[in-house]
Amino acid sequence: MIEALLLPFQFPFMQKAFLIALIVAPPTALLSCFLVLKGWALMGDAVSHAILPGVVLAYILNLPLIHGAFVAGMGCALLTGWLGANSRVKQDTVMGVVFSGMFGLGLILFTAFPSDAHLDHILFGNMLGIGPDDLRTAGAIALVTTAALLLKWKDLVLHAFDPTQARASGLNLGLLHYGLLTLLSLTIVATLSSVGLILAVGLLVAPGAIAFLLVRSFGYMLVAAVLVCLFAMLSGVWLSFFLNSAPAPTIILILTAMFLMALARRLALTRRASSRTAP
Repeated sequence: MIEALLLPFQFPFMQKAFLIALIVAPPTALLSCFLVLKGWALMGDAVSHAILPGVVLAYILNLPLIHGAFVAGMGCALLTGWLGANSRVKQDTVMGVVFSGMFGLGLILFTAFPSDAHLDHILFGNMLGIGPDDLRTAGAIALVTTAALLLKWKDLVLHAFDPTQARASGLNLGLLHYGLLTLLSLTIVATLSSVGLILAVGLLVAPGAIAFLLVRSFGYMLVAAVLVCLFAMLSGVWLSFFLNSAPAPTIILILTAMFLMALARRLALTRRASSRTAP
């Protein structure tokens, strides 16, 4: 029985899938807390979709794909921020227009310039085909992103809750704002080879949303989000081996189930508290 449960760990491709899960989980989980706190869930969606034309152009120009992905992601984030600040259109509307337009451009470029790159791997990732270069790239980005978020999390929280107080405290609001956007783009690049562009949105939203429902302190929220993401990614990779399914969608389904359970728990606690205070 135990040998059967440990069977996935015996294959090199599964070992690399577990390793990339351990690498990607902390930065995506930490970043998801800030995106949920600031109401930037759609920003992660926008940047992840906008990366596609950058990836295709990088392939056409024979450049590293991560360079094109990062430039396109940052371009989308900066353009969205500028349009939101200089137009009457709400930011969520701007994000919808920008990311759908860039995603459409990426699809047109992909069909106009045929290549041997698999669109499915770009969109949905390929955790079972992770190579040494992917592990090194994801590891370096994860280390930088995690360190930056842990060192500046208090400043970022103050900036999210009370920008006026943050400015009065001497914080550089522009640096915090665009620094967070940079970390978002870097994190999506780190997840490019594992969960892909579309499913990266789940990792950038669900862990923070689940932790938000489970705890009250933001510090504990960071810890809870990382634990939730690690559990979902490792169990999703392990379960996909026995279900003969792709790891990335399995991970997202586990995160969705965990969110529904956390929501049900929060609703039950709220009803119980209301019944105690009712006359």
